[in-house]
Amino acid sequence: MSSWRPFPYGDRAYRYSGEALRNAWPRLHRSDREAYPSCQAIEVRLNGKPGLANIEGDPARVAARLQSAWRAFHAGNFAQAVQDGIALGPIGCVVAARATLGHALYLESEPARRLAIIGDAIRHCEALLAKADDWPNAWYVHALALGRYGQLVSVVKALATGLGNKVRASLLRVIAMEPGHVDAHVALGVFESEVVASLGSVGAALTFGARRDSAIEHFAKAGRLAPDSAVVMIEHARALERMFGQERSSEIYELYERAAAVQPFDACERMDVEIARQQLEAEV
Repeated sequence: MSSWRPFPYGDRAYRYSGEALRNAWPRLHRSDREAYPSCQAIEVRLNGKPGLANIEGDPARVAARLQSAWRAFHAGNFAQAVQDGIALGPIGCVVAARATLGHALYLESEPARRLAIIGDAIRHCEALLAKADDWPNAWYVHALALGRYGQLVSVVKALATGLGNKVRASLLRVIAMEPGHVDAHVALGVFESEVVASLGSVGAALTFGARRDSAIEHFAKAGRLAPDSAVVMIEHARALERMFGQERSSEIYELYERAAAVQPFDACERMDVEIARQQLEAEV
């Protein structure tokens, strides 16, 4: 991780030191519905789950260190967030996986390194699920890592090897536990749109029950829950382009315009906004 590219826009606006993290938490985590890692929340999470944290019997220390890991993640210090999360044991896996995927997807340009980094995230996520299968975001980061891995090795190959079934099952489990999980709805919209684009409408419907209308509805629901989320708009635009091409070009352009105008609250959101702006510049 010493060679990981740093967040290119500075982190001062996204540090959230002290109580600022708690105050900003509802906005920062409206899309994944993760609970703020207070001492009380950690006590509940650790209850009856030996081995979930490396600092057994001290929820206050776990909470403080987990908060620090999330601060590093939101500031774009992904390497530090990974190190802090892994040091805590499985309970730190969600933030470590989010940081790993954040670096791989936004900042790593070398395909082989990106694939290896995501592979590491998958292994950590699977270890977490063995200890905390009632944690919605444990299933979400697992699905996200598998889905991104599948995109890199090719969607068709991933579907042929059964990866698609695992992604879909994990995401459906997230939504069953947390119906308002915006990120899971976005990921399902991405999944269904990729299946339709790869297998065609009939093949997608027969094989995975994936349909254009269903994919669009997932984005619509995500948009209702988080109306000013840049990533929701960007992934919606990409899905429309994937499924319809230039047929929906005006709607696609409008989604990028709206995403580019979002006020970002953390490093990942900032990079999403920059992606939207670059897309608009490319289309001029």
